[in-house]
Amino acid sequence: MLPAPGHDMRTRLDVVAHLNRFLATNVLPAVSRDWEQEACPAFKAANGREPASLKEARDLMENRSSHLGWGLLRRTVMEYRQQVGRQLALSEAVALRDRAQRLNRGRETLKLNPALPIPRHVSAVDTHLMPGGYAAEYQSDDVTNPASYDAGLFATIGGGAGPLNDAAGRALVGWMRGAVPEFRPHMVVDLACGLGHNTLPLRQAFPEARIVALDVAAPFLRYGHARAVSLGVEDVEFWQEDATATSLPDGCADLVFTTMVLHETSAKVLPAILRECHRLLMPGGITIHLEQPPYRQFAPLQQFLRDWDGRHNNEPYWTALHQTNLPQLLEEAGFEPGSTFETTCRAGSVTSRQPEDPGRAPVWYAVGARK
Repeated sequence: MLPAPGHDMRTRLDVVAHLNRFLATNVLPAVSRDWEQEACPAFKAANGREPASLKEARDLMENRSSHLGWGLLRRTVMEYRQQVGRQLALSEAVALRDRAQRLNRGRETLKLNPALPIPRHVSAVDTHLMPGGYAAEYQSDDVTNPASYDAGLFATIGGGAGPLNDAAGRALVGWMRGAVPEFRPHMVVDLACGLGHNTLPLRQAFPEARIVALDVAAPFLRYGHARAVSLGVEDVEFWQEDATATSLPDGCADLVFTTMVLHETSAKVLPAILRECHRLLMPGGITIHLEQPPYRQFAPLQQFLRDWDGRHNNEPYWTALHQTNLPQLLEEAGFEPGSTFETTCRAGSVTSRQPEDPGRAPVWYAVGARK
């Protein structure tokens, strides 16, 4: 289902990948040196201690030339990535739409609901600077934005999620094989699945399980379902439903998961999603959520650098999520005290590059619970 870029478009996508690599290896270290050699010593001289919080790091670094240069370049690359991906997808919009229609036609595994209201936390945000956000449609049966997302994601992280952009799904499978090797789910639910990058590794890992992937965005479901079929996966179900209130029955699932979803949900929606996870799980079932790590795991400078997406990349819920006690929210959602866990999921076949472009290494913080 991927668009087929010509020479010039491939070159532009390569520029995105190489610029991001350049920023991580050549520009970002200058921000760290400025912190270590200038900003932090000046703060310590004035206050008798080093900066101790995200706010203090932000106040200290936000307007320094090292950060302004890195941040301006990073924002420019993100805007350029959206322009390139959008130009590519729009140039093939009709052909991509027609291809998806052919792959989806007559299949009961794709269930769309045009009457479903799109939640405001989705409809009001051009997440990642993507014009119109996840639910935007420009023609009937549109798949433009997910096609742009699919191609652009690969370029943004320089192929770091693998050729199918599915590193988070593979990381989740790897964690399960190590932590709960006896676990064999009969029913798997992927909440807010997007175009299903991280859904399909669960099919390969658990071929006997029923897998239902839910999202509110019809374009992403159309594209994701067609993509799955084109990859030979014809039995994963893609439904257009709200992750806070699905039509699935109580206690139906052994595994309910999300990948990089919670930071795109509001403070009102997040607890509702976790309550839905609890409702869907049968006794003994597992819920797990892959995310970027909470800020409490980092020193103030790293907190500040990782917070860039929340302030400059149209991620309005990013900062609050990474300062939230997710194990506590899981308990408030109904999970027993002591049943929650925090862990790390790594995509074993993908090698992390150093230094890391903040938030883009194939390693995830994971939080979950067993019912």
